[in-house]
Amino acid sequence: MCNLYRMTKGTDEVARLFGAISVQAGNAAEEVYPGYPGLVFARDELRSMAWGFPLAVKGAKGQWLKPRPVNNARADKLDSYMWRYSFAERRCLIPVSAFAEAEGPKGAKTRTWFSVPDQPVFAIAGIWRDTDEWGPAYSMVMTEACIHVADVHDRMPVVLRRNEWSDWLEGPAKTAREFCRPYPDRMAIDRTDEPWVKSKDA
Repeated sequence: MCNLYRMTKGTDEVARLFGAISVQAGNAAEEVYPGYPGLVFARDELRSMAWGFPLAVKGAKGQWLKPRPVNNARADKLDSYMWRYSFAERRCLIPVSAFAEAEGPKGAKTRTWFSVPDQPVFAIAGIWRDTDEWGPAYSMVMTEACIHVADVHDRMPVVLRRNEWSDWLEGPAKTAREFCRPYPDRMAIDRTDEPWVKSKDA
């Protein structure tokens, strides 16, 4: 599952690329983590939303704890209560420069980045909703890994081709579901020595 991605382009450039009619967002951080804000394109607007739907969590003594962000929605679970209304009514595009997966032995995992060649920004399929806890929030839709990702992880985000953006956003759910497949084109792989979990001093 994806728990880290990069968005290296500024808001104005992303807005032009996605044809946003309005922008309700500042520049998000270059590296986006669950629970933090990222840029999302929905309903002709580029907006800042929290990455992850809030999930209520109880502690050992039954007390309510801080909600946990559920930032990945599995394509085969989109009919579940948590996701189905957002999938039917509120699909979005998540602008991404590259997404990362952890690779290597436990305790020494490093970041392996995946991107689309010749596309400084591409779109990952997402869903969103308004929440009481964090305001508007979004989640990535995940599917089985393509051949380029499978050596690192068995699942990956749903990467959309440019000619699929409109149908993902506005088409019927049946059509959108057809895009929830391993990415069929080539992906670039960048294996790094960056630690998966960086120290606070890094």
